[in-house]
Amino acid sequence: MPNVTPYNNTDSKKEQVAKMFDNIAFRYDFLNGLLSLGIHKGWRKKCVAKLISLQPKQILDVATGTADFAIECAKLKPQKIIGIDISEGMMQFGREKLKKLKLDNLIELKQGDAETIDFVDNSFDAIVVGFGVRNFENLEKGLKNLFRILKPGGSLVILEFSYPRKFPVKQFYTFYFSFVTPTIGKLFSKDSRAYSYLPESVKAFPDNEKFVEILNNCGYKNSNFKSLSFGISAMYEAKKQ
Repeated sequence: MPNVTPYNNTDSKKEQVAKMFDNIAFRYDFLNGLLSLGIHKGWRKKCVAKLISLQPKQILDVATGTADFAIECAKLKPQKIIGIDISEGMMQFGREKLKKLKLDNLIELKQGDAETIDFVDNSFDAIVVGFGVRNFENLEKGLKNLFRILKPGGSLVILEFSYPRKFPVKQFYTFYFSFVTPTIGKLFSKDSRAYSYLPESVKAFPDNEKFVEILNNCGYKNSNFKSLSFGISAMYEAKKQ
């Protein structure tokens, strides 16, 4: 996977991504809804539905951001949900959301990332990642560490943008992501690079079958994917035996 970063400087990808999300945190939820026309909510619901039969008690939400995925996971009625993110700015908005929804006792947000988080082995029944694996500094290292802390029999569910292959969705998607998204992003956020980095990182990400192969190589079993909304995103599920 090419090392696409938000800024052209010497900081690590992790540092750059954290700075980028801190910069756009105050507009993130608004722009997310505007640019996706709200369909991201349905995608998350599909991911959480994958976990219903598992009845997970302990859930980890990686790259939790403003905690939308963690909030959706609360419908599974677990004992505890922990959300981790490298952007403290994003989590500040997430904590405000949790207080308003009276979910702050169930859901706890902590600073951390997939590669270095040091929970003990076999800690979580389920792990979810929403639009975060593209931003891992070391993709395989992050996935292997998540495998370590996932309980045997547990599930990893990942929601991530993908790149459509078919006409005319591919052409529309390319135009929208390359021109409309950065333009709207510049208008409403104070970081002109953030919404240019988005399409660049999506294009560089090894999606669909390639990502399933990476999951298998990291030790997961029964890895699979399902394209959503004509291929503009994908839902991945992988198990630990």
